[in-house]
Amino acid sequence: MDHVKILGIKFIAISITVLSLFGIFNEAGFGNLILISLLTTIISYLLGDMLILRKFGNMAASVADFGLAFASYWVLGSLLIAGSGPIVVTSLIAAFFTACVEPFIHGYILNQFSDFRKKEEHPSMNQLQTEFAEEMDVEEHRLKRDHQRKPDPDS
Repeated sequence: MDHVKILGIKFIAISITVLSLFGIFNEAGFGNLILISLLTTIISYLLGDMLILRKFGNMAASVADFGLAFASYWVLGSLLIAGSGPIVVTSLIAAFFTACVEPFIHGYILNQFSDFRKKEEHPSMNQLQTEFAEEMDVEEHRLKRDHQRKPDPDS
């Protein structure tokens, strides 16, 4: 059930981007835009979220999702949208907006699936210890040292 919810969220985010950008700049049909959204969602989820996010973490998965989204938009746009408009530029812009949403989706995925987290997590900062020396005030220590060192009266 969690997978369906995540796919739904991802599909909505990608659909908004695709319908907005490709619909405005390329005058594409609604059915083709939904098909592009659906296929990009599935490709991005399987490769980016289930494979790369699990193995390499959020940053690598976000970068990979940008590349996957760009390639998906470009190839599917070239196949399904008839000729007009710069599909490469629209694909780049759409991939950028998709990549901006992906870290939030990855955060949700990491919260839902505990097996995505790495086995060795770094210790939190409050578990570190600090050592203090006896001399807390350096000036006071310097005055004591200078006072103990009395000059020879013979010199």
